[in-house]
Amino acid sequence: MPGGVINTGSHPKALWPGVHAWWGQTYTEHRTEYTDLYDIEDSGMAYEEDVQITGFGLAENKPEGSPVQYDSEIQGPVQRYMHLAYALGYKVTYEEIRDNLYETIAMRRAQANAFSIAQTIENLGAAMYNDAFTGNVFLFADGSTLISNAHVNTTGGTFSNRLTPDADLQEGSLEDISIQAMGLQNDRGLLISIIPQSLHISKNEWFNANRILKSVLQPGTATNDINVLKSTNAFPRGIKMNHYFTAPKAWFVRTDCLNGPKMFWRDRPMFDQDNDFDTMNAKAKTYFRCSFGATDPRSLMGSNGP
Repeated sequence: MPGGVINTGSHPKALWPGVHAWWGQTYTEHRTEYTDLYDIEDSGMAYEEDVQITGFGLAENKPEGSPVQYDSEIQGPVQRYMHLAYALGYKVTYEEIRDNLYETIAMRRAQANAFSIAQTIENLGAAMYNDAFTGNVFLFADGSTLISNAHVNTTGGTFSNRLTPDADLQEGSLEDISIQAMGLQNDRGLLISIIPQSLHISKNEWFNANRILKSVLQPGTATNDINVLKSTNAFPRGIKMNHYFTAPKAWFVRTDCLNGPKMFWRDRPMFDQDNDFDTMNAKAKTYFRCSFGATDPRSLMGSNGP
């Protein structure tokens, strides 16, 4: 309970022998999943910034004797990663420590704290994806949501990293979004090589995604057509399920575009302990500082499945 102090009344059974088992403090954790969603980097600054510089357009015909046409670079939006601090701790009275007959309870407190910190990081990492179509948590520097059909080019016009219209996860929609990714252009309208890498889904789509991508033949049909998504290794980094995605039908594709979703560690989780002189209470806490975001929308495609 926030602001509470663990004392002899918090779990009175710990003052008496005969308890067979204590449960509920710790559980088996999911594997680390936020690392599937971001490129992880360390930072030595209060914040990090990514700044866009546009390239050049197409060359123009130069008639004999006429001057060369010159182009220019333009600075685009500045994407800032602001590191925020998070912390969680607990306090235990001197009497509780002295009178508690079960050492396992005290030992598991640090584990429970670490479990909560790990869950906090996972929820922070998933938040940007859960907010991908609304923009309440994250916006690109151009003001657009993570997944949008109206990302703004610095030199004019817009582009889309959203499947339009939105579609459920199925063979056809994966083919469509792959084609859309491979047709992306840079800010000056030049074709660039963008290849899908991994498919990111909620737990609700785990079995469906495996049927679609891992069947030898075309899934859901009676034909002998090959499963082209599997045979061409369309998603070489595979299927990544995230237990912290809250939209059951939303799905995402990470591409090989540079400067995509990034997580910066300013301070990795550190566990500290101390004692209060006046109360003699024991205190423990974990502190960390980090930021989550993305720079180039071409690094991520998505669909808010109906």
